[in-house]
Amino acid sequence: MAPAAAAGLRGALLLGLLVLSLFCEACKEVTFNIPSKLEAGTLVGRVNLTECLKSAAHISSSDPDFRILEDGSIYTTNSISLSSEEKTFTMLLKDTQGYEEKIHVNLLGHQEEIGKTRHTRETVLRRAKRRWAPIPSFVMENSLGPFPMQIQQVQSDTAQHYTIYYSASGPGIDKDPKGLFYIEKETGNIFVTRPIDRETHPSFTIVCYANTPDGYSPEVPLLHKIKIEDDNDNAPCFTQDIYHFVVPEHCKPGTVIGEVIAEDKDEAFTLHTDLRYRIVSEQPSSRVFSIHSETGVITTLSSQLDRELVDKYILLIEVRDMGGQPFGLCTTGTAVITVQDINDHAPQCGLSSYEIKVLENRVNVEILRIPCLDKDELNSPAWCCKFSIVKGNEDNHFTITTDKKTNEGVLCISKGLDYETGNARILEITVSNEMPYAAVSYSKVHVQGICNVRVIVLDEDEGPVFNPCLLNMTINGCLATGTVVGKHLAVDPETGNSEGIRYKIAPDQCNWLTIDENSGELKTAIRLDVEMEKRQCNISVIATDRTGKTGTGTIWATVGACNRHVPRVPVDEYTICKDRKPVCITAVDPDEPPNGHPFIFRITERAIDSAWKQELRDGTTLCISPAANLPFGTYRIPFAIMDNGGKEGTSIVNVKFCNCVTPRDCVIKQSRSPSVTLGVWAILAMILGALLLLLILVTLCSCYGRRTVSKHVTDDLANQNLIISNTEAPGEEVMDPNIIPLQSATVNSCDQGVGMGTVGHEVTSGGQSFEMSKGGHQTLESVRGYGQSMMEQGRYSYSEWQNFTHARLGEEPIRGHTLIKN
Repeated sequence: MAPAAAAGLRGALLLGLLVLSLFCEACKEVTFNIPSKLEAGTLVGRVNLTECLKSAAHISSSDPDFRILEDGSIYTTNSISLSSEEKTFTMLLKDTQGYEEKIHVNLLGHQEEIGKTRHTRETVLRRAKRRWAPIPSFVMENSLGPFPMQIQQVQSDTAQHYTIYYSASGPGIDKDPKGLFYIEKETGNIFVTRPIDRETHPSFTIVCYANTPDGYSPEVPLLHKIKIEDDNDNAPCFTQDIYHFVVPEHCKPGTVIGEVIAEDKDEAFTLHTDLRYRIVSEQPSSRVFSIHSETGVITTLSSQLDRELVDKYILLIEVRDMGGQPFGLCTTGTAVITVQDINDHAPQCGLSSYEIKVLENRVNVEILRIPCLDKDELNSPAWCCKFSIVKGNEDNHFTITTDKKTNEGVLCISKGLDYETGNARILEITVSNEMPYAAVSYSKVHVQGICNVRVIVLDEDEGPVFNPCLLNMTINGCLATGTVVGKHLAVDPETGNSEGIRYKIAPDQCNWLTIDENSGELKTAIRLDVEMEKRQCNISVIATDRTGKTGTGTIWATVGACNRHVPRVPVDEYTICKDRKPVCITAVDPDEPPNGHPFIFRITERAIDSAWKQELRDGTTLCISPAANLPFGTYRIPFAIMDNGGKEGTSIVNVKFCNCVTPRDCVIKQSRSPSVTLGVWAILAMILGALLLLLILVTLCSCYGRRTVSKHVTDDLANQNLIISNTEAPGEEVMDPNIIPLQSATVNSCDQGVGMGTVGHEVTSGGQSFEMSKGGHQTLESVRGYGQSMMEQGRYSYSEWQNFTHARLGEEPIRGHTLIKN
């Protein structure tokens, strides 16, 4: 026995299966002898984990080349080759309480038996595929046994060398429903213990195990499927107890009415669930409907469905499995088909003509009821009638409605009839249904239900009648007391005129108006004003004829707005600086709408209007800005402003167009130079100029006697002016080509005898600065205060300078207004 056991052990090493398990210490170290080369997925061995840790919740390997199953089986994850004769890794076990256990696994490899191992292993793998993986098992549903009944056998090829015990787990064995199957430990035979209902459990998947007595698993756990074969043990049944359908009467043959549906719990796509339908019976007995045998769709066979004859059908329908074969299981169901009414009967009036008598001036009274005859279903849209007056009611004196309970037409008077206008009226009335009429093949020609009603009007003595009965009147709120605002007259229906009618305003009315007793003329009784709290009033006027009969009319009086004020401009002074930013002029009007804004602005003078750009911002504001060629100055602009009521007023606006940055700067400059006329400073400048000229003449005469002076002095020397400047900052460079050129002269100095260079001069217009320069390089200080002056010897064209400045002093006329120069 020992040599045979040794030979078996060497064969197991060559096959890659477990040969020897040595425990150095229990659950501390395990040793396996394996070939030096193993393919991926090869079983290395199995460790009995229950002896080490009974409830291992987590199992892991320290070497990724190996994986460990729950039963302790160790498999390779990759192809491995032992370079040395030993390989070690660790198994880590953890339970739910956090307790850990480590098992060291030692792998011992053998090189000399590689060839035999490969050959034997390949043989074993081929046999395992043939015996350890059987085909699925089949069990007939509701099988009669005898039980227990064998259904399959599983075997492992390793049973040729070892003692193998078989076991299984899963649904039907140790899980619900428990006890349906079991497996024999020694043989691997699988048995079923009792009948199984396929509709409850169509299949089972169990796990089969092959183990050695010491707990080693030479085979991978096998998933084995057991399928329950169907037995035709369930009859088909309808999804509803009673089916209700509705079909219109007189519908065409082949009209789909509905569908009945049945279900079968047996296995789908087999004869056990191949269903067929048929109509067993119809009540009342007539073949009117058919059913599709496979789909259960019900259709009509005939168009002779008349609700007035038969309004309901009851069908008994059978459904049978096994393709409708007689041996198939069947069930019956009921379908109730209701015939829906259509409007195939036209409504008719009870009589073709009626005659009634009515007193004139009767209002909202019922005068006639017209019956409606219709054979269609009661209270259906095909039975409910609608009446219409098609002739004789052009003035809308009559109305006709339908009594929903009796289906009668109710004729009423909505406006009083006048005997004097006409003593008889003939009405033509038609009747129809709420549902349109539907013509059928066998029905008679459609005849519209119609009748004539003759209404005789009886005469009655009437009181005066106002025309119009309600008079809307708007009274101007500016009218004085006693002003005539209109008339409200009544006429006698018997005579057709207003003679002999007296008028008065009913008591407890508002006191705005009075009425003339004989003429019906209306006058204002008080001064009306738009500011009054109540602006509308309802006034009743009573008219009485000679016989004492009365009539009442109504005046709806409204006090209109009074346009007492004209628009005006509260602010009439504005300033515009050199940036030409517009200024906005706002007008106000105390009057209320519609006599207030929006306003219409207009510049009354055409010459001034063209000098200003205008933009209306809203109904109360107009923004203006100067045109491009308008010079600085103060302008008086007349505006005509009209309100929404047509009342116009005039306002004068003064606008200062100033060479400033802000409007405040313009005000400051005006305060410093309030007048542009020749004042003290101008006169002093003129005197000082004359003195300077005199000093020059004396100096020239006192020279050595030689004097060659070419000068141009005009006879009106006394009229020349020098203007004092208040401007402290440097002025702008004058580039105007109209300024006279400098003229040259030769001057011999009395002391040095040399000629002086060219002397230039510059005059700034505006009357505020005067500067002179020598040689084009040196600038004389501005003349300021009393006695301040400096003068260089030279030659000046004084008369031309006078012509240059004189034209810029004084006033300069502008079209349509006067420009005052600053």
